[in-house]
Amino acid sequence: MTARDLETNHPGYWPSPWPVECGGNRRQKARAGRLDAASGTAEVTTSVNGRWNVMVIRRDPGEWFVGGTMASFVGEAPHGWVQRIDPETLDVLADTGPLPCGEHVWCGAVAAHANGSLYNVNGSHLHKISAACEVEVERVLPDQAHNGLLILSDGSIITKDLRLRGQGPSTLSRFSPDTLEDLHSPVQIPQGSMGRIAADVDADGVEFVYVPGITEMFRLRVEPDGLVLDESWQPTYRGDDSQGLSWDTSLSAGHAWFMDNGDIQGIRTIFDHHPNGRIGTTPAGRLSWQHPAPWPGPQRLLRANLETGSIGEAAPFDAPGGGIIAPPLHVPEQHTIVCWDSINGGLAGLDDETLETRWLVDVRATMQPVVFTDSGEMVINEFTPAGDQLVVVDVATGGMLDRVDVGSRLANGMFLTAGDDRDVYYCSTLTLARVAWR
Repeated sequence: MTARDLETNHPGYWPSPWPVECGGNRRQKARAGRLDAASGTAEVTTSVNGRWNVMVIRRDPGEWFVGGTMASFVGEAPHGWVQRIDPETLDVLADTGPLPCGEHVWCGAVAAHANGSLYNVNGSHLHKISAACEVEVERVLPDQAHNGLLILSDGSIITKDLRLRGQGPSTLSRFSPDTLEDLHSPVQIPQGSMGRIAADVDADGVEFVYVPGITEMFRLRVEPDGLVLDESWQPTYRGDDSQGLSWDTSLSAGHAWFMDNGDIQGIRTIFDHHPNGRIGTTPAGRLSWQHPAPWPGPQRLLRANLETGSIGEAAPFDAPGGGIIAPPLHVPEQHTIVCWDSINGGLAGLDDETLETRWLVDVRATMQPVVFTDSGEMVINEFTPAGDQLVVVDVATGGMLDRVDVGSRLANGMFLTAGDDRDVYYCSTLTLARVAWR
């Protein structure tokens, strides 16, 4: 396995190193450069804004946007929002105001399109937004929370609803970037789907969208007038209720990398209600990711070959009842795949060929990490009794390079974003932060 091409020239996006969650459609969460965190001093800027901050993306240099929702599980109706922020102070420079979401409480997504507009999905609504944070077009989606969006090579917008086991098949919808009209009829996969979609173009120039299902992984071939299910590639990753469902996949070095055990008790509580997340009573800890897992199996890392569909797996943690709320990180430059167990704790680096454990450290991570490929520095969170912190880990060895308190008392599975100047943006419930190393 060799190093990957970083996702900096995708034709559907504005020319930016981070125009969408995870940096690109392959969800590799990688940025060229280095932090040199061990020899630098971390400077932290924190905004406790009381919002569910989901992700930060960049359009032009110095032009940063944050998108999210309101964690209104009871009482006042929720809404989505997008803001342009000052990249250093985090001050709000422009704001869409409340965006309808069908009263679903769930983390959406925002992306910067090649046409200059932003696109935001939140709950059951999709919005086209100008760089000045003015709403240009609104589209109502099927009445279920939608889990992320991507921009395909032809510029079309694709999104998917989120459904757990017993909730029927998930639907993928694809829209014109100009009018948000359907490009073709919505497409259902054979199962429900919890994790966010990924996409890539293969060596023959065929674009596929990858979708994690309840027991299988699926992919759909992108055609001008439709999405066609590839019935020859449906690897089974889960057989019974001893393990949980998969979150997102990361496409790297000829494989889809993912973890199971994602539909933890708090997620089940959110999606047992409709609108999703409107639970009707004070949460009082019911939505926490720290509850014991509803299955006995350990946390697993899984790898599906993109040609053959063959599955490899590893369980590097000893504890039963593992659980996570974010996908793993493959770093081919270090021949390492990093995974973790959020419920029981533990962060592991595995050989990406043999899936043997190379290192294991006592870190309780929950969120979507980033890696700086020149130095092999991975940034991820660690939740501690004192609150959430960011740790910088040497992917090659598991060595701890730095630890930073970001001033957040809550941790979740949201997105870290690699900045332009030895910095990282952090998103969580109630708190937005930037950490820069100097």
